[in-house]
Amino acid sequence: MGCGYVEMERHYNCRKGGLMPRVAAIFPGQGSQSVGMGGDIARKSAQAGALFDRASAVLGYDLLALTQDGPEEKLRETQYSQPAIFVTNLALYEAARSFVRPVASAGHSFGELCSLTISGAISFDDALRIVSERGKAMQQAAEMAAGAMSAVLGLEATEVREVVESIKFQTGARLQLANFNSPAQIVISGEAGAVQQAGDAMLQAGAKRVVPLNVSGAWHSKLMEPAVPPFARAVASAHFSAPEFAVISNVDAQPYRTADEIREKLVLSITNEVRWHDTSEKLVACGLDLVVEFGADGRGVLTPLMKRLPGAPAVAAVSDWTSCEKLRLRLEEPARV
Repeated sequence: MGCGYVEMERHYNCRKGGLMPRVAAIFPGQGSQSVGMGGDIARKSAQAGALFDRASAVLGYDLLALTQDGPEEKLRETQYSQPAIFVTNLALYEAARSFVRPVASAGHSFGELCSLTISGAISFDDALRIVSERGKAMQQAAEMAAGAMSAVLGLEATEVREVVESIKFQTGARLQLANFNSPAQIVISGEAGAVQQAGDAMLQAGAKRVVPLNVSGAWHSKLMEPAVPPFARAVASAHFSAPEFAVISNVDAQPYRTADEIREKLVLSITNEVRWHDTSEKLVACGLDLVVEFGADGRGVLTPLMKRLPGAPAVAAVSDWTSCEKLRLRLEEPARV
């Protein structure tokens, strides 16, 4: 089974006279922000630095200063964290673009907009405006209702769903699965009290750990419904085209085909569950040699999940200039992939 696009031939590396590996680029989403992110790559890569400059012009504030100086409380606000993560992800990719030729891509949550940007489906400026409006709309929605998210580790999905449905039935609270990251890592989202109650119940049911997430709202839940209309307007105002290579949607784990499909699924993603595990399996089906995560966390957010998949390709994480150079050397000698 392929990834849904016409299977592409391996790229021929004219410099080395050999075949380049089939690479997918993946991008993390919310929760991957930290003060200091992007500074190293912006200083050492002219292309990455120029991207931060362009972003500041589009946004109307100094994004690099925010990522370097914080404060952390401000960077944690989704109206700022989303543009900061989006641009940092793409700055890292931009620094590696001369030697990375993806045949497929996916992003977790709004990281999907990074994938759509590098695939040529949307311009950087339009994508950044959408990300900014998404962050503002979601921040406003978060301020309307106290929400939270927690990662549940080591409990079967059926049991997680049973606990969620039980608490919803008992309390009437808005609570749901937000991210199916892997069979062993599922994120719940909703009203803060209900998330806490569900976490306690899941520990009693046998979960290894329940970890509150570093976010300022209940993303991918019904609490985000007020954010849908303004975000939909932002999406409608942007120009989209079909991606130049396979970009897998989190909504249904299928490759985007048309501009209208992109618009529809981006809007759905605000309140829908992120099907990252299914998305990852679809990427693996593309017949990859290497998956590279471009994001500020040096440990990688998505690559550890990717490594656990049956038949998973090799993985790498690019989080700064040093790791970018390591990837370049690795790709110059395909036998090392």
